[in-house]
Amino acid sequence: MQTVTKTIMMLTLSLAVSAFTMGQTNRFRISINSLTTNFNYGKSNSSLRPYKKNFSGLQAGVSYQAGISKNFSVVPELYFAIKGGTLKKDNPATGSRSTLKLYSLEMPVLARLHIHKLYINAGPYASYHIGGRLKIEGTNTVPAASTKLSFGNDAGDFKRWDAGIQAGAGYNFSMKRSILTLDVRYGYGLVNVSRDRERYNRMLNISLQVSGPSRKKISGKKA
Repeated sequence: MQTVTKTIMMLTLSLAVSAFTMGQTNRFRISINSLTTNFNYGKSNSSLRPYKKNFSGLQAGVSYQAGISKNFSVVPELYFAIKGGTLKKDNPATGSRSTLKLYSLEMPVLARLHIHKLYINAGPYASYHIGGRLKIEGTNTVPAASTKLSFGNDAGDFKRWDAGIQAGAGYNFSMKRSILTLDVRYGYGLVNVSRDRERYNRMLNISLQVSGPSRKKISGKKA
C-alpha cells in the first residue's frame, strides 16, 4: 500500500512539474461582445421555422486559461449573457412580431488544444436564467405588450437551468503588453428552456478578448 501511495505521489509531482515547466501560458481574459442567437423549436413546432429571425444579444464576463501542457489547457469562463429569438409577424405562436429574451449567468468549461497561436476548443456549459421578457409588437387592432417571463412548472413557464455544448476556435495576436484574441464559438443548447413548447438555445459568438502579460514559461523560455 505504501508503495502504491508513493507511486501516486511521484506521478502527481511529475505532472505538476511538467505543467509548470512545459505548460501553456496562464491567462486571465475580459470580454464584452454581441451574440447572435435564436431558438430551435424542434419537430413539434416546425410551422415556426419560416418565421424565425436571429436576435442580437450581449455577453460580458471573464475567462481563465489554465495551462496543463505545452499544447493543452483548460478554460473555465463566467459571464452574463442576453440570449433570445425573434419571430416575424403572422407567426402561428404570437401572430404579431415578437422577441423573447433570456437573461442568464453562464459557465462553460472548455478543453483547449493549441497549435502555435491558433487553438481549437470544446466543452460543456451550464447556465442559470435570472430573468426574461417577451415583447410583442402592436397592430392596428391589438396594442403592444411587454411581459416578464415566469419561471416554474406551470404551463407557459420557463426553466431556470440550461445546459449544452460549446465549440470553436481562436487566434492570439501578440501585442506589446497584452494578448488580443479573436474567438469564434458556437453554442448548442440541449435543454428545452420552456414548458409550453420546444425551445432550445442556439448561439454564434464572435468576440475579441484582451488578456494581460504571460504568467508562465514554456520550455524555460518566455511565452
